[in-house]
Amino acid sequence: MLDRAPRSLDTEVTDAFTETAEHYDALVALNPGYHEHLRSSARALLDELAGEEGPLRLLDLGCGSGASTDALVTAVHEHGRGDECQVEGVDASEGMLAQARAKSWPGWVRFRSGRAEQLGADGGGWDGVLAAYLVRNVPARDELVADLYRALRPGGVLVLHEYAVRGDRRATAVWTLVCWLVVIPLAAVVTRRSGLHRYLWRSVLDFDSVDELQQRLHRAGFIQVRRRTFGNWQRDILHTVVAVKPRP
Repeated sequence: MLDRAPRSLDTEVTDAFTETAEHYDALVALNPGYHEHLRSSARALLDELAGEEGPLRLLDLGCGSGASTDALVTAVHEHGRGDECQVEGVDASEGMLAQARAKSWPGWVRFRSGRAEQLGADGGGWDGVLAAYLVRNVPARDELVADLYRALRPGGVLVLHEYAVRGDRRATAVWTLVCWLVVIPLAAVVTRRSGLHRYLWRSVLDFDSVDELQQRLHRAGFIQVRRRTFGNWQRDILHTVVAVKPRP
């Protein structure tokens, strides 16, 4: 039963997401602001690319059941760029991809199976990458960030949408209370299993602080790295981190 940080994303985490895929959308719908927060991070990506001319190639890495992809599509439409964008959702869980593919999408959206660890073989050239709730699930984080850097074209934009509480006592306490009083019990009721959400709680405690996450991006070569948090109980818990690959 998954209630700890796994040694490999190849096994426990992917399998746990597949097992809960059919209930995943129902669970996240119980989180106030979940979809609007994703849309906010997706807008940050499109805002950063607003001055770019021509078609945009956008990658939603770790797309899950398509919630982050939908946020990206919404942001594309808000910027009036639907006719000149390609959005690709990539995830390692076939169960999550099945949920995503079952939804209605514009013709310029597609999904495929893939792992974050294999991003280096992706071919690169992406204008923008959105990675929501992904980095802390990959043990080799510096390698992942380096791959994200290589995958972007010069001037490309990376947006991370992630929980980070390390070093903040208030945020850590709030995160633990919400998980054990709300998230984990709800998961047990809806899915009759709670291992994935106990792992969610623990993985955030074990993850970088938001400062450490930004430092990883700087070490990989990204510039203009900055962050913002959200309101209500998720203040200083959930963050949008934006980074830019420099031009030559």
